[in-house]
Amino acid sequence: MIALFALSALLLVHTFGLYGLSLHLLVRLCPSKPPPPIPDDDAPLPRVTMVVAAHDEAACIEAKVRNFQALDYPTDRLDLIVGSDGSKDGTDAIVERLAATDERIRLSAAPRSGKSAVLNRCVPMARGEWLLLTDANTMLAPDALKRLARHMVSTPQLGAVSGRLVLMRPGSATPEAEAAVETEGEGLYWRYETRLKILEGKLGILLGANGGLYAVRRAFFTPLAPDTIVDDLVIPLRLAIEGHALRYAPDALAFEETAGPLSNESRRRVRIAAGNFQSLTWLWPLLSPRRGLWAYAFWSHKLLRWCAPLFLILAFLSNAALASQSHAWLTLLMLQCLFYGLALVGALLPERSEGARLPGPVRQLFALMRAAHYFVRMNVSLAQGFARFVLGRQKAAWERSARATAPKGID
Repeated sequence: MIALFALSALLLVHTFGLYGLSLHLLVRLCPSKPPPPIPDDDAPLPRVTMVVAAHDEAACIEAKVRNFQALDYPTDRLDLIVGSDGSKDGTDAIVERLAATDERIRLSAAPRSGKSAVLNRCVPMARGEWLLLTDANTMLAPDALKRLARHMVSTPQLGAVSGRLVLMRPGSATPEAEAAVETEGEGLYWRYETRLKILEGKLGILLGANGGLYAVRRAFFTPLAPDTIVDDLVIPLRLAIEGHALRYAPDALAFEETAGPLSNESRRRVRIAAGNFQSLTWLWPLLSPRRGLWAYAFWSHKLLRWCAPLFLILAFLSNAALASQSHAWLTLLMLQCLFYGLALVGALLPERSEGARLPGPVRQLFALMRAAHYFVRMNVSLAQGFARFVLGRQKAAWERSARATAPKGID
């Protein structure tokens, strides 16, 4: 029981803490080169085709197309394909209307089949040497594509380059007014994940991309299995396995609203968790110690994180079995119970509070309880996703979530 508790606790501490610290140390020991300069207006830029998979996105698809048109990129080097996946809410009609006045815009509509099928259908239609993959509800900063392009033109064997996704509170007027959600559940977690991506990018071991903004060299793209769930993990890491470089451009920004109620975020996370376990079908070579830093990162950041629900259960049960042996074990068990108690109370609190109306200590306590609740819900979602994967109950086709509204004020 002691060995079981120690192993479970160590793996949890490693994946959620020590791994990040080890990346900091590695970056300090192996400083990376500065990013290449942003191309000026006269520099030769690669031709890019933006591909957007859309299912019932009438609420935001026009804003997405306008955002595409507002990008600071030569118009003769950029075009757009909207892959409509069985949309029935008028999405297709909106895209057709906009395409009538801009020949760079094309619509590819087909019956419902899932995002992987949309990409497999649209990529052969692309005119660009690079594919810019993004979501319908994600708005790009005007200079985002140029900031990605500087990596495209400077690294011949580059397979993919990812931008940074900034989460915004629903209804935020502009990114500057109320942009990053850094102290609440999803935003706090996303801030930590973004930091890990920056460090992994500096070490050349970027584990996946941000689905809202990443580019792939079209010549290196290979069709996805129709049931692929997490394309932004599978596509880049398959390229890494083949020996192509991946880059992270944290200054290439995209903006997206948070999912609103945690129940909406949990449903999305269950689907992603099922896709994470499914991805091992194609990404298992990264588990080999022969991959060096790639294997260390994949085990530490991905596989152990996905197995965290199991480690949490084993740590609690083994601690409970040891509680009668000493006060130290009993104290550890009480601390675990206190944490889960905070998470339970956090579930009853409003997911957002007006900080100015609460005393500082109360606001901090509420934030702690909400963070505990988010952590527990995240791991419950991982367990549910694993069950769906094992039972084969997770479909490749995604459902539009409450997050799918376009942030305002980005052009």
